[in-house]
Amino acid sequence: MGDLSQDLSRFQHPRFARAYARLSAEAESRATGELRGRLLAGLSGRVVEVGAGNGLNFAHYPAEVREVVAVEPDDVLREFAERASGAAKAPVRVVAGHAGALPVADGDCDAVVLSLVLCSVPDQRAALAEVRRVLRPGGEVRFFEHVRSSRPAVSLLQHAVTPLWRRFTGDCHPNRDTARALRDSGLVVEECERFPFKPLPSSPTLTHILGRARNP
Repeated sequence: MGDLSQDLSRFQHPRFARAYARLSAEAESRATGELRGRLLAGLSGRVVEVGAGNGLNFAHYPAEVREVVAVEPDDVLREFAERASGAAKAPVRVVAGHAGALPVADGDCDAVVLSLVLCSVPDQRAALAEVRRVLRPGGEVRFFEHVRSSRPAVSLLQHAVTPLWRRFTGDCHPNRDTARALRDSGLVVEECERFPFKPLPSSPTLTHILGRARNP
């Protein structure tokens, strides 16, 4: 089980967190809410959500979900998530923790949800190893992430802007090949839809992936 006593100070981005909470709530009324619904449809049992943010996924969990353990390291976002937990059809427990050391026992969940989080974790390989650790054999991973463009010119631009982008977006990396990281982790990717998405008129259009994988 991940160490609950770990220092979470490196994950605190209060200014970005407040801006993200405001902008993501606006994006929810557009296509983002529909994508969250597709992400979570059909889930059941015990679910761990990694990087729950301000809890906008909670209202989309089916009633068949027995419990959602929502892990969030940022203090500001975790407070928003705690408020949002009351709108869920399924029981939600919001806990402090981070992707590299999830406060969940080995094989203790039926599904893991990764929603706009793998762009900002310090180490994707470590985070996905934790996902596999807490997931039972045959358990499912649902993912919705923005990823590096397959267009060479855009990809080069994403690499160039990443150092500055990270400073203002809570350590988000727009140049990560997250689809490949999922496959390299040992998960079996069963579905992976790739599409351009612009959550708000003021947002850049980024390539996103939405799909599911299985823990063999």
